[in-house]
Amino acid sequence: MKRISTVLVAAVVGAGLTLSACGSDSGSSSESTGSASGKIGVILPDTKSSVRWETKDRPALEAAFKAAGVDYTIQNAEGSADTMATIADGMIADGVTVLAIVNLDSDSGASIQQKAATQGVKTIDYDRLTLGGSADVYVSFDNTTVGELQGQGLVDCLGGKPANVVFLNGSPTDNNATLFSAGAHSAIDATPTITVVGEQAVPDWDTDAAVTIFEQLYTAADGRVDGVYAANDGLAGSVISILEKNRRAGQVPVTGQDATVEGLQNILAGTQCMTVYKSATEEANALAEVAIALANGEQPKTTSTSRDDTGNRDVPSVLLTPKSITKDTVGVVFEDGGQSRDEVCAGQFAPMCAAAGT
Repeated sequence: MKRISTVLVAAVVGAGLTLSACGSDSGSSSESTGSASGKIGVILPDTKSSVRWETKDRPALEAAFKAAGVDYTIQNAEGSADTMATIADGMIADGVTVLAIVNLDSDSGASIQQKAATQGVKTIDYDRLTLGGSADVYVSFDNTTVGELQGQGLVDCLGGKPANVVFLNGSPTDNNATLFSAGAHSAIDATPTITVVGEQAVPDWDTDAAVTIFEQLYTAADGRVDGVYAANDGLAGSVISILEKNRRAGQVPVTGQDATVEGLQNILAGTQCMTVYKSATEEANALAEVAIALANGEQPKTTSTSRDDTGNRDVPSVLLTPKSITKDTVGVVFEDGGQSRDEVCAGQFAPMCAAAGT
């Protein structure tokens, strides 16, 4: 909905924050030393569920924190809840006053937040809501809308013809995956020409497991699959590999999410019909704005609330607006800085980009 404003950054800097930062060469951690009234810690989830965490979110977060002159540390749990808990303990011991996490599952995330609260540390749910948790604020995109865009995208790509559709959902431990699926179902289930003939979640968003799972769903449907809801671009790539094996890639529309290089290239090649773009810079800036406010003892500005039925509470939230991307609108991602045109349009994809007008 809105990016962190330059006015806010100027105000924070003018209040006496000065920048003295350096990035680590490590692929899993980075730190800066500033003079803010508090230190901010961020724990990213892994490098497997999506390439976005290290290639987009980390640099966007670093840029936002450095611009505001705040003291920060960013680490990656590499898919381990135990590692995330250990990192959180270390950050709390090291004096963070605000801790933002992308949980691997709600139970482990809630435990981290409970421990942080006992130490007077404010917590933020970044991208994924921790059910039963105690985060002060949730910063993400409107994930039900993400699913609605995916579902409507698949409906549009099928063009109104009778179709059998398979759902390949994200990890069952990721509340976002549940919201994506619900949003997609709202569009697809309301379309009388579409029949859902198979559905399964992919543990930990594992793309290798997704290959096996989709092949089993495809076989169970006797190959009578006309469209696939894939929850992100990584899972879409797994689906496409099986469709290629069955010589049907490009004939069966497949959805995606994250507007990755691979996802955009698949769209240009015609093997994926759409993706959903969520600006990492916009989300990182929103997190930085909230974290800086909390670090300074201020009440962050929020745009809505998100319901946590497990915790029986409404969590103050900043929910941003995602964008649907098709072959005709790939250029939107380039113009916004989400991906490099040179990287996406390299080699064999150069003429495809030209044909798409990008």
